Amino acid sequence: MNKSILHKEVQEFIFEKSNTPIDINKLILSGSPFEGISVQELAQQIVGRQKAKQKLPTWFAKTGVYYPPTLNLEQTSSEITAKYKSTLVSGKTLLDVTGGLGIDDYFFSKKIEHVIHCELNKDLSDLAAHNFKILGVKNIKSVAGGGLEALTNYDLVDWVYIDPSRRHDHKGKVFFLEDCLPDIPSNLEFLFTKTDNILIKTSPLLDIKVGINSLQHVKEIHVVAVGNEVKELLWVLDKNFEGDCKIKTVNLLKNNTQEFSFILKEEANQSLVLGEPKVFLYEPNASILKSGGFLSVGNAFSLEKLHLHSHLYTTEEKIDFPGRSFEITAVFPYQKKTIAKTEITKANITIRNFPESVASLRKKHKIKDGGDIYLFFTTDLNEKKIVIQCKKM
Repeated sequence: MNKSILHKEVQEFIFEKSNTPIDINKLILSGSPFEGISVQELAQQIVGRQKAKQKLPTWFAKTGVYYPPTLNLEQTSSEITAKYKSTLVSGKTLLDVTGGLGIDDYFFSKKIEHVIHCELNKDLSDLAAHNFKILGVKNIKSVAGGGLEALTNYDLVDWVYIDPSRRHDHKGKVFFLEDCLPDIPSNLEFLFTKTDNILIKTSPLLDIKVGINSLQHVKEIHVVAVGNEVKELLWVLDKNFEGDCKIKTVNLLKNNTQEFSFILKEEANQSLVLGEPKVFLYEPNASILKSGGFLSVGNAFSLEKLHLHSHLYTTEEKIDFPGRSFEITAVFPYQKKTIAKTEITKANITIRNFPESVASLRKKHKIKDGGDIYLFFTTDLNEKKIVIQCKKM
């Protein structure tokens, strides 16, 4: 940390430049107006504050916050997901094995009496400790070092929190917890000698069944989406839990939160009820789609599924559904001449269990993006390719 950046005139400069659109390359070429501070250091603070505006509004609003390199900001939790995580813990002591910038710990500190923030990177540890002070947090202890090593100094803590990082950026959608640092499966026995409760954050790229096979005593898995984009999976482990894992799907929206829960083991035993498109069409939100609870959500809301693999649902009655809801205005077979007769030139297109891409459909049928018409290209229960025309509710 270059503490000269915290001087009043420098902070005013950073605030002024980050509050307005700026050509950062032009700024770098112009050089630094402050002795002892490089223009690259100034650029890091300006870009960091700009990125924090939406993701970390509490940090953005404070003078004196020190921002890390862009990569650290991109990897950290957002305030909205960190706040959600804090609702899952309680007690006197929580140790964060992989503290990072400390966004999660800031919100944990509002629910836990004592939080231990451990971070291997000393620069990042010092930066987080500084920001905790700026934010007025007094119950977080920052430890520059490995969290697993720090944990050996405690007899017992109420919670251990871990956000493991992938050792290698493997291509593809599947990775394993064994490929991460720290290797949680290999250290699980040790962790349970220090706590009864473990909260793990992983990327949504981790396959849920793969994760369960690597862990023990998984009580809950929270699939957390923000604005219908899945951001993280949260794994709640309870040393004394031996029951069936519950999946909790959460879609955090601006004005409300969509939630749906089901027992993972029971999903395969749910009955499949198929049906033709009726009056209303429903598409589950991204967190439900990630969870794989396709039969559970259909049965919970008494819906009929258009096809085993289409993940679209229908009913005669309008319901409050955790996802997008539409009123069906037309259903027709997927044929070029039939689509041409509709004279639709602008629409929002979604494909579900359909062999062509959205881009291909737009080009083939000359349909621009946008407007009030919604077209679902899908497969029905008779294995026929159909198009469902809707208006959003």
